This record gives sequence, C-alpha cells and structure tokens, in this order.
Amino acid sequence: MFDRFLKDPHALARQQNGPLAEERRRYLAHCTKQQLSWETLRGTASYILVIAQELRLAERKGELITPAEIEAAADRWVHRPQPRMKDLRSHSFTGHAVRWLTFLGRLQRPAAVQPYADYIAQFAEYQLRERGLTPQTVEHRSWVLNWLLAELTERQRRLKTLTVAQVDGLLTKKLRQGRYARVTIQGWAYNLRAFFRFAEGHGWCRQRLAAAIVTPKVYAHESIPAGPSWDEVKRLLATTEGSQPTDIRDRAMLLLLVVYGLRAGEVTKLRLKNFDWERELLTVPSGKMQRPRTYPLCRPVGDAVLRYLSEVRPRSSLREVFLTRVAPVRPLASTGLGEVVRRRLKVLGLKFFGHSGSHVLRHACATHLLAQGLSLKEIGDHLGHHSPESTRIYAKVDLNSLRLVGDFELEGLL
Repeated sequence: MFDRFLKDPHALARQQNGPLAEERRRYLAHCTKQQLSWETLRGTASYILVIAQELRLAERKGELITPAEIEAAADRWVHRPQPRMKDLRSHSFTGHAVRWLTFLGRLQRPAAVQPYADYIAQFAEYQLRERGLTPQTVEHRSWVLNWLLAELTERQRRLKTLTVAQVDGLLTKKLRQGRYARVTIQGWAYNLRAFFRFAEGHGWCRQRLAAAIVTPKVYAHESIPAGPSWDEVKRLLATTEGSQPTDIRDRAMLLLLVVYGLRAGEVTKLRLKNFDWERELLTVPSGKMQRPRTYPLCRPVGDAVLRYLSEVRPRSSLREVFLTRVAPVRPLASTGLGEVVRRRLKVLGLKFFGHSGSHVLRHACATHLLAQGLSLKEIGDHLGHHSPESTRIYAKVDLNSLRLVGDFELEGLL
C-alpha cells in the first residue's frame, strides 16, 4: 500500500517499519476508496505514523484513547524544539487522530449526559415542530443545554433542584473564564430561559426558574458592525481573478456574499434549482426566518457561478451548488465558507475586531447600500431582516455623511 504513493526509499522504509503498519495500511486503503488524492494520502500517512508513535498505540493494544490524550499529544508534538514535521499543526494532528482511531474503534467517546439526553431531544423536537425554528438554531440551543447539564453532572447537582443562583453562577463563570462578549452570554441566557419554560411545563425543574434568570445588560446599537470598506471588498475580489479551481469557486461564493449580503448558511444551502437562468432570478432558500427570498440574478454573479459549474464543480449527484474539492465530495459547510473568507482577508492584512468570517461581507454590503442612498427598509428587505431593529444599527456607520454634517457652514444661521 505504502509504495503506491511513496517514492522516496527512506520515507517508504519509515512507513513500513513503523508501529501498527497493518492498521495504518488498512486505514489508507479505506481512504483510497474515498477517492483521496495521492498528495492527501501522503500527508495522512505521515500524520498517522506520528500519532501511533506519540500515543504509544502499539504498546496499548485494545486500549481506548480519550480526546484529552489526543489534544495533549498534539500540543507536545508541535511545541518540540526541533519538530520532524515542520508543517504539523495541532488541529490537523487532532483531526487525523480522531478519524483514524474512530476507524480502528479505539476512540473513547464521551458519555451522553444522563438522564438529560432525553430532555434535550424532546426540547429540540418541540423547537423544530411547534416553534418552527431552523435546525441550526435548534442545534445551537442543544449545544448550550449540553454544556449546562454537563456542568450540573460534574458538580453533582440535579436539574430538579437547580436554583437561579446556580444558573447565574455558571453564566458568570463562562463570562469571566471564556472572555465571551456580554451579548453572547445574553444569547445563552435566552436559550436557557426557553428550555426552562419548557422544563417547567413538564415538571423537570422548579417553577418560575426561567423568569428569574438575569441576563447581562446589552444596550441597543451599542456596537458598530465591523466590515471592510467597498475598496477593500474590491481588493478581496481581485484575489479570485485567477484561473485556479479554488479561485473560480471562491469568486462565485464571495460575489453572492457581497452583492446580496447572504449569510454563509444561505450560500452553502443553495441548490441548482435555485438559479433560474432563463428568467435570470436567484431564489435564496429558507433562511434564519424560514422565508425564501427572490433576487434578480445580476450578470457578474451569474457568470461566476456558471463558470464554476462548467469548469470546476466535481461531477456529483448532489444538488447543492458548492461542493468540497477534496474527496469524499460533499456539500461545503458554512464553516468552510467562513474559512475561505478568513484566509483571503488575512492575505490582504485585513482584520476586524470581533469578526473574521463571512459575516463581515454582509456588513460591507449593508454599509455600501446605505452609502448609495437606499432606505433602511430597502436594506432590511435586501438582507432578509425580519425586524427593522436589525437594520437600524447601520444608520450609525455612514461616517462620511456625518462628516459632511460636521463640516457644514453654519455662518449666517446663528
């Protein structure tokens, strides 16, 4: 197996003579069936050999490995004075280790939070079916609940006897230790309130617990959305003018973010049927508020998407427009799109306080529309805002217009 993608005799000998050679061969054969490239297989082989050595897997036959052990081993390796693999990264070490150990059946999975797993499942079903919330929102709320209930289990406390002081203590700890913004903690508190209202109705916790939760005070429009200027947006798009497959795909996605101000999840959910080429229309599927929106398909965006579809997009039965370029081919995740934006902004040396992903381009779109003279109502409709309050914050960012007011000649008026 190793000689299929390794030509250097020294590298081949290291792989053949290293620990767990047969287990590594089986995993690489599995990766080959997933249509991974030879270059990716070479990198995978290097990682799993290091992982076998660092975790002493051959000496611990049949023993399950915990995620904490993997993270500790990764940290030790990347901080060696003279690492043998200069490009080894902690998160890559961890990712390869989790996938390989899962394949071998040797990854220690964290135990489900009991007896609360059923509670979270019931609440999630209620949010999806009765409240009509998006799967993304429900997934985030479930994550917050898992954190809370895991903390309760660790501290040997019960949901049935939980007090508001204990909830406040957990939120305060998260605020101080995690250095999260107050608005983030406020969002978590709102999610917990929703759960506790549901739990009160089922008798899982004390009554009036939800109403007693205190949230950090966040003032309306206290922060200004961070995003690049329109000139910086043009520079960003200029980085995608090449003929490389990645440039072609990224240009299509960036134009959708910039021109229409779409959220990352809205771009990655686009399907082939959402583009009406004959009538030149783009329909954005149900977003945050579960309401599809239809836009005129402008020529630059349409041309970029068509070029991607005809020249770059892998052949697949999947109907999502944007797919991964590395096998196994699958729909691109919103986190992947965020990473595309972060990487290209970093190349340009652009960084925005509190923001680094695709959402900065949504802010740039809104600010540009405001500068062009569109009303807040028109901007809100364009962005798909459900409430005008979501759009009103952009009234603070038109600094050029404010400077014109400041420079206005008042002589003769006073």
